Amino acid sequence: MALVFLLVATAAAFAITERLKLTKSALMPGTQVSKVFSPTSGGARTKANVKVRLRRADTVTVSILDARQHAVAVLADALHVPRGFVTFRWDGRLPGGALAPDGAYRARVHLAKQHQTIVLPNVIRLDTKPPEIVSVTANREAFSPDGDKQADFVRLSYVLSKPARLTLFYRGQRIQKTYKSPQRGATTWRGVVGGRVLKPGSYTLEVGALDAAGNSTPRSQRQRVHVTIRYIDLAAPRIVARAGEKFEIGVSTDAKRYRWQLGARKGRNGGTVLRLTAPTKRGTYTLTVTERGHHSRARVVVK
Repeated sequence: MALVFLLVATAAAFAITERLKLTKSALMPGTQVSKVFSPTSGGARTKANVKVRLRRADTVTVSILDARQHAVAVLADALHVPRGFVTFRWDGRLPGGALAPDGAYRARVHLAKQHQTIVLPNVIRLDTKPPEIVSVTANREAFSPDGDKQADFVRLSYVLSKPARLTLFYRGQRIQKTYKSPQRGATTWRGVVGGRVLKPGSYTLEVGALDAAGNSTPRSQRQRVHVTIRYIDLAAPRIVARAGEKFEIGVSTDAKRYRWQLGARKGRNGGTVLRLTAPTKRGTYTLTVTERGHHSRARVVVK
């Protein structure tokens, strides 16, 4: 008799186990949960989205759990929800209105009619700390974005306090943002602002960062980098030379070769010192040096 009872109980337990295996989840594929958000960023990720797909209409309660599995917020309380997709949003606040601590959270979905409680495995990371610029260095102080493959850009090597996209600003306007978000890396700037290459001169860039939660480095904490755009420059605006005698003038350029013209004479030269012979007739002449469409001029006074 005892053996018969044991066999019946075992069979019943087996049947219940098999039935549980065949019970479909109340949630269908298609769950989407925000990976990271920042209620204080002021951007597009100020709330965390919990998007689920219900197999059938139900009365739903959705809670947010902290790392200790304690409920810290309720997004829906016994809310009747139809079949299909539904999205719940968390603003990162606790019931009293205070901001929840930064950290990892999960969503718990309870479906009353189907008697199922599901803790979603997707981690929601609340992150309100903006990225800091640990260091940034430029590989050169001056460059010439003229396309001659000689110092056409400045490379900025950087280290951030957290993975983020580096952002460059000029006069408060964001002019460049990296595509990827490494914590340390390098980016290049070719002197372009608003689709145009800047004119020769000295410029100050502000370097910040933007993380995945939408937090950006405050302007007061951005680091500044000073660079100079130059193409070709003569060392002095005026030269005095004796008729028919040689004279020289410094040329600031990274070009291997450039053109020069003095009066009716023309030529090509290379290097940082231009040596010429002054005209034999006294007077004032214009010396012009040219490199890839850029010019610099000086008056040559021949005595």
